[in-house]
Amino acid sequence: MVVPELGPWRAAGPRLVRVAQAVKPHLRRLARTMEPRARSITEATRPGVTRITGVVKPHVARIARAVRPPSGRLTTPQLAAVAATVGLALAAGAVTAAGPWDSSGQRTAERDLAAAWDREGGTDHGAGTTADAPAPAPSAAAVLIALGGATTKSAPGDKPLAAVLDPLLRDPSLGTRRSAAVVDVTGGKRLYAKGPDDALTPASTTKIATAVAALSAAGADHRFTTRAALEPGGDHLVLVGGGDPTLTARKEAGGWASLRTLADGTAAALKRRHLTSVTLSYDTSLFTGPDLHSIGVNDNLAPVTALMVDEGRTDDTSSGPAPRGTDPAADAARTFARLLQGHGIKTSQPGPAKATARAEALASVQSPPLSAVVERMLTNSDNDIAEALARQTALATGGAPSFDGGAAAITGRLKKLGLPVDGAQFHDGSGLDRDDKLTADLLTALLATAAAPSHPELRAVLTGLPVAGFTGTLSDRYADAAERSGVGLVRAKTGSLTGVNTLAGTVVDADGHLLAFAFLTEGSMDQTTARTALDHTAAALASCGCS
Repeated sequence: MVVPELGPWRAAGPRLVRVAQAVKPHLRRLARTMEPRARSITEATRPGVTRITGVVKPHVARIARAVRPPSGRLTTPQLAAVAATVGLALAAGAVTAAGPWDSSGQRTAERDLAAAWDREGGTDHGAGTTADAPAPAPSAAAVLIALGGATTKSAPGDKPLAAVLDPLLRDPSLGTRRSAAVVDVTGGKRLYAKGPDDALTPASTTKIATAVAALSAAGADHRFTTRAALEPGGDHLVLVGGGDPTLTARKEAGGWASLRTLADGTAAALKRRHLTSVTLSYDTSLFTGPDLHSIGVNDNLAPVTALMVDEGRTDDTSSGPAPRGTDPAADAARTFARLLQGHGIKTSQPGPAKATARAEALASVQSPPLSAVVERMLTNSDNDIAEALARQTALATGGAPSFDGGAAAITGRLKKLGLPVDGAQFHDGSGLDRDDKLTADLLTALLATAAAPSHPELRAVLTGLPVAGFTGTLSDRYADAAERSGVGLVRAKTGSLTGVNTLAGTVVDADGHLLAFAFLTEGSMDQTTARTALDHTAAALASCGCS
């Protein structure tokens, strides 16, 4: 529901503050009541939301009693505030209870709810929605913006925002250097800055820039194609890599392109041609340059190649560090050979060879849209996807699909978007290279651009950000009391290298406004403590009236 703007609301500010104070303890009690029940819900999204409503319903009356004035009658602004508060509680419960992860690394319901808010005046993440998505949650932003009174840079206790953030960013655990910026996404006004033009090592927050560049260059609907092609006049079959970093050989593909499906189609096509034995090759020519990152052999990244399955992992993991094969393309080809043999197609030992222009495609599989690939990259901080997307950006813009070419393509796309790239240096797409440099000003500009109505193709940059306490690299953070105000409200990309800790994303503040923030720090000797300090700082933004 969207509450229409009414003239009397403009004078309701003080009363709403008292309402919020009265409701707050009841919300905490409500959350404690809902938590064990939410865990027991394993049904699909809509039944889950229905059951959560049943849990919340008796608490609505309790909240209403808490805010009822002496006259016994609630005014229109008070009713609106109660509706917004309960609606947000419902939304949070639905996210928690919505069931298993989907293939992009997020809960399906969480992404659908983000999309539903777009339709009803809440924060616009522009992700689109499925036909059976939950009903939109009431929007706190629509209620509070209508008051039209919040224009000061204030924080809890009516302190200036700098008075709250400065002490948090002075935490010695953050190291010797730090840079920060906070921007009101709607109006573009900078609300806070601390060395915003200082270029520091960004670690994995680099992936925000990679995501923006790839989406703007190739388009949100672009897909990567892996194909099997038969050379004319013989039995030479070539497995052609299309640079899809999400190609999988697992039995449950989870919506990603499946090597098994490709083998099924290829075997059927070969049998129609009465071929039961082939010479098998594999083609990785789409990408150029060295395939090994400057960090060398590392569990965080496989050799970068246009053909790989399951990111070259040698275990059953799908994200995070893992042992990798030294030649992912050859491993993928051998897996493909075994799958063909399971269909009665004999193959030679596969070797590298480039498919000719005359080769006939027998079968192909495609990745999900680039928007979904970007979401998975950001949610899980996936380095393999990031490096593939840097090369895909180069291909889309006429550059060389290599480490250097990908880095140059990212810089070029950001310049074309008019973003402040002064001081920025890219050497890869993942942020694993310590020579990468970004500014807090650029990171907040990237996020604000992704939220702009003029750039709907970039929405996956926002929807892919991990959600504090819920998804991806923030799923196990924001557990301390000082951080809990950020749970569900902070969406941010994490970044960590030895001595480097960064956090950049968006947060909904106490007025319902969407803020973009970036915190970059260097010189920390304690990664765990530094991460906690950054989480405290982002959570403080969730409690402020900053716009």
